[in-house]
Amino acid sequence: MNELSSRDLLERLIAFPTVSRDSNLQLIAFIQQYLSDHGVESELFYNAERTKANLFATIGPDDCGGVALSGHTDVVPTDGQAWTMDPFQLTNRDGRLYGRGTADMKGFIASVLAAVPLFRKQRLKLPVHLAFSYDEELGCLGVRSMLAELENRELRPRLCLIGEPTELKPVLGHKGKMAMRCQVKGHACHSAYAPYGVNAIQYAARLIGHLEEIGERLAGLEHHDERFDPPFSTVQTGVIKGGRALNIVPAECEFDFEVRALPGFNQQHVADDLRRFAETELLPKMRAAKEDTDINMKELNSYPGLATSPDSEAARLLSQLAGSTDFGTVAFGTEGGLFTQAGIPTVVCGPGSMDQGHKPDEFIATGQLEGCDAMLGRLLDYLCSPANL
Repeated sequence: MNELSSRDLLERLIAFPTVSRDSNLQLIAFIQQYLSDHGVESELFYNAERTKANLFATIGPDDCGGVALSGHTDVVPTDGQAWTMDPFQLTNRDGRLYGRGTADMKGFIASVLAAVPLFRKQRLKLPVHLAFSYDEELGCLGVRSMLAELENRELRPRLCLIGEPTELKPVLGHKGKMAMRCQVKGHACHSAYAPYGVNAIQYAARLIGHLEEIGERLAGLEHHDERFDPPFSTVQTGVIKGGRALNIVPAECEFDFEVRALPGFNQQHVADDLRRFAETELLPKMRAAKEDTDINMKELNSYPGLATSPDSEAARLLSQLAGSTDFGTVAFGTEGGLFTQAGIPTVVCGPGSMDQGHKPDEFIATGQLEGCDAMLGRLLDYLCSPANL
């Protein structure tokens, strides 16, 4: 069959509108058939509804660990964004390839798929594994079922490279994240008798104020890690809903907040601190007025941070691939911490920039895609060298 370039494959991948709220099965079917056409078998790990799937495939020997190349197939929505072109049709203009997911992160997947014929033609000493996931944009949800299976296998990848957009700069770390929802149940009454009700919005405001105090403590110099920007763990409230009319004391209010935690900081401490404040300072006052009032919190999603040692085998490989030991960190999250927890040391390096990710007229520079192709060529040399066994 005719071999496709990374640009050709990117054009095909972009045409699948794999927004996280929708299925990715058509894209997965395309990849599975493409691999099959090149003599590569793959396996799928479905969600409970069987509307989405992860894909895992191995090229090369099956008696040693090898290197996993990982990327997510889902993209963020284009709703409400001022695109000047069709986001699901690749547009080539002035050295830039436009389309939703070009940078984040179908460009990397396209480059990996373009390298498949090269991997197949060589006698690899170490295998290369392809690990493509769903629902990364919703909190790194989909990859967990695939990793749970890999953890139970006698042989698993010994290293993982996640191709999130870093402009092909080598990255060893990022923050973790926890998203929480807090629901305040007050007691409604006519606003003329406000002191006899329990104002859910006002109590929610006190909780949000306490979160701000926690954030201020975390920003203290003693908690800084200068490898990151910002160099401390952060807390922020992003969504709030409550109230029905100005002349009714609101009985309900809920808000969502998130913690972006430095590696090594247990983000659960923030939720525990907020619960203690609610239980000791707020609930006694609320229930003194009305017994049926309450404050509840639940986790929406979370994933761990990543902090791979610069002295590790994974970092040494990354330095060879990227041609640099100038290791950095990124502000956004990846599935890397989950791979590491599954016993697969992980690094991050991929084409494109997150400065373009999630924005209208998202693009990847053609030079970045070509650079990724070259990086995977260096990986091929690594996999063929007996010195790396």
